[in-house]
Amino acid sequence: MDILRFATAGSVDDGKSTLIGRLLFDSKAIFEDQLEAVERTSRDRGTEYTDLSLLTDGLRAEREQGITIDVAYRYFATPKRKFIIADTPGHIQYTRNMVTGASTADLAIVLIDARKGVLEQSRRHAFLTSLLRVPHLVLAVNKMDLVDYSYERFEEIREEFTQFAAKLNIGDLTFIPISALHGDNVVSRSENMPWYQGTSLLHHLENVHIASDRNLVDVRFPVQYVIRPQRANDHDFHDYRGYAGQVAGGVLKPGDEVMHLPSGLTTRVASIDTFAGPVDQAFPPMSVTLRLADDIDISRGDMICRPNNRPHTAQDLQAMICWMSDAPKLGPRSKFMIKHSTRTARALVRDLHYRLDVNTLHRDEAATTLTLNEIGRVSLRVTQPLFVDDYARNRLTGGFILIDESTNATVAAGMIVEAH
Repeated sequence: MDILRFATAGSVDDGKSTLIGRLLFDSKAIFEDQLEAVERTSRDRGTEYTDLSLLTDGLRAEREQGITIDVAYRYFATPKRKFIIADTPGHIQYTRNMVTGASTADLAIVLIDARKGVLEQSRRHAFLTSLLRVPHLVLAVNKMDLVDYSYERFEEIREEFTQFAAKLNIGDLTFIPISALHGDNVVSRSENMPWYQGTSLLHHLENVHIASDRNLVDVRFPVQYVIRPQRANDHDFHDYRGYAGQVAGGVLKPGDEVMHLPSGLTTRVASIDTFAGPVDQAFPPMSVTLRLADDIDISRGDMICRPNNRPHTAQDLQAMICWMSDAPKLGPRSKFMIKHSTRTARALVRDLHYRLDVNTLHRDEAATTLTLNEIGRVSLRVTQPLFVDDYARNRLTGGFILIDESTNATVAAGMIVEAH
């Protein structure tokens, strides 16, 4: 069974947490004691119905304010597929949380209140989804019960959002009218909307095709760890040298010719080992150990690729940055540690080209700093070469984080646009 990672986003009180609670409840993915606790809390708060949003809003502040603050991860499975849900906040002051939750997602669900229509926050979430190159986007028009399940209202919202989405880089866009509170079109088709001919939300999640979303063309294997077991009198392990890591792109098979970077030396894959034993091939996102036919000086942070298909070897990067820290601010001449795949180096911000208004998509070229939750384009100079791809081509080798050297805190997430 494959795993679908999806993120939910939407404006405040659009029903994200209720939708996830409904998915968990109707797919029978919660325990009886969890349901009893939610029913008890709902009664204590004077709610006439079981508030399923309490299944995900775990922080006390979230429950008191009726909002989502932190990224809440939930796991459930159906007979067809396993799911990891990232419930991300809707507030603009939690943009960094949404970037964190959506950065690894295969699909994003943006909720829209059928009464309010497409809001500024809806556009912002769609833009962030496209910026993070989430391959599939579902626009779930929620609270259809409050507009009498109106086909005309659903069509208005669909048309308005389609016009806005044309400006963005969204590969797959699906519209589904739902009522998370009553379960319409969430797990099963709704009888209240006979005009809707599509599938339920869960059916779409179970069947959306994600295998081809990963880059299976460009072989990229960042080396995370060199394995040299030492066992006395064990000749099988005496000469063992393996290179462990996660396949970031392409398909590797025993016998394939590969190149090591930065040395440029070529060799062949002798075998591919896993915890369960040798395998015939490795592809994203498998974590494996490669054994090579020749002894090459390989260490953590190096890259294994194809001789005729190499990543950029770059020290000058153009990137989109989402600033995630309260302090300090990002500006020209700022210095950080940069962590890209398995390699860590020092980086200098050479220039801030513009700050992007995520609500209007306006570029402020006069900006001199980025503060919390702001996004901008920067030029970086790195102290040692990194093996990178454009983020649009490979999210794993095209993404990085910036770390404050003094506190070791992650202060920014970046997406490479160009490499020199």
